[in-house]
Amino acid sequence: MVKPSEEFLNSFNRIEKWLREELNNPNSMGFSEMVRRLSRRKDLLVGANEEDLLQMAQLRNAIIHERISEDFVIAEPNEWAVQRIKQIEQDLTRPEKVCPKFSKKVTGFEWDVPLLEILRIVSEKRYSQFPLYRRGTFEGLITLRALGFWFAKRSQQGALHLENLKAKDLLVSGGKETNYQFISSDTHVFEVEALFRDKATLEAVLITKDGNPNGNLLGIIRPRDIYNTLEKD
Repeated sequence: MVKPSEEFLNSFNRIEKWLREELNNPNSMGFSEMVRRLSRRKDLLVGANEEDLLQMAQLRNAIIHERISEDFVIAEPNEWAVQRIKQIEQDLTRPEKVCPKFSKKVTGFEWDVPLLEILRIVSEKRYSQFPLYRRGTFEGLITLRALGFWFAKRSQQGALHLENLKAKDLLVSGGKETNYQFISSDTHVFEVEALFRDKATLEAVLITKDGNPNGNLLGIIRPRDIYNTLEKD
């Protein structure tokens, strides 16, 4: 049976190897210094795990340097420490991508679809995002928030007559524009978390294979999708 200290050291050593590779294999740089340097990079999760990594380095030193014998160590890590370093190893070396995690069938709409049809779909199917295209070219995204803003604004202008309105009429510049961003399917989940955290008005992130707005939609991520995932984790 593998001891907790062996599990811990195996994971620690893989993390250390990955850190060195990210820094082009520096010869004399210690673990803690590598962590501090890579914590500045936004495309990695080192910064989010910096404090725990530095503490794990102290535990690793205790295991290695305070052995009583080959078969007995004073600082035997508990289950939490073993599971934590394994989770950090996964976060750093195999970070989760948006696909397949957020992959799903997404329905696109022609930009001249009647507005009443959009409202019917909201009522019957509870859709909350409507990607609009004009013969294959992406034109914009309607969300329930945008719908609410549009109705509030138009209601100040008198009676509303919806019969002749199209979805494209909601994409009026000068009003509140729907805030969306396209990403590629190999984007990491933590990068999307950062997008929503740094852009308070971002309503949706749309996924295509290479981030091209005119590509096939592979999924849509809303803020609540990210936050619900974080709560479950």
